[in-house]
Amino acid sequence: MRAPLPDALLRDARLWRGNGQAPLRAEPTGHAALDALLPGGGWPCAALSEIVYPAPGVGELQLAMPLLVRLARAERALAMVAPPHLPYAPGLVQQGLATQRLLVVDTHDETDALWAAEELLRARAGAVLLWQDAIAPTAQRRLQLAAEHGGGFALVYRRAARRDAASVAALRLGIERVAGSARVEVLKCRGARPDRACAIAA
Repeated sequence: MRAPLPDALLRDARLWRGNGQAPLRAEPTGHAALDALLPGGGWPCAALSEIVYPAPGVGELQLAMPLLVRLARAERALAMVAPPHLPYAPGLVQQGLATQRLLVVDTHDETDALWAAEELLRARAGAVLLWQDAIAPTAQRRLQLAAEHGGGFALVYRRAARRDAASVAALRLGIERVAGSARVEVLKCRGARPDRACAIAA
């Protein structure tokens, strides 16, 4: 006779079970149509998520903005590591983001960027956004562990990445501009089937 699994293990969202799924802790994305597609109704907590985008300006930052605004209002630290362009502060303020909570980190190379993102997550930043197109699975795992340790959200932006590329991320979204609107596709998610899409406000 097999011993029953400990309750803590059964509650772990990473555990695959044939007869159901563990409850998922998630934070709403702020986009109702997208939340309706995601297990738990939003960004997975204390986890790594990926945003795949073809070029800057398709709505990739707007995708995370409601989460960032809420975290800043809760007095959580935020960071953008190696963004392709310097964020436009007046635009962020107009969207309700308290920029005094935001740290922008410019690095010399991808190794430094990964190190900075990992350290910020371990220091309990509310969310760390990292722009890194070619990120190895080992680096992804390090970010996942750092997010678990600090209880924050790790969001990795990958430009022109293969949409079917292997990833350890709990959630993987693809975003592109279609007929003037931002279209988001669920490429991978824990606890549900992917290949679903919706439009969000640009």
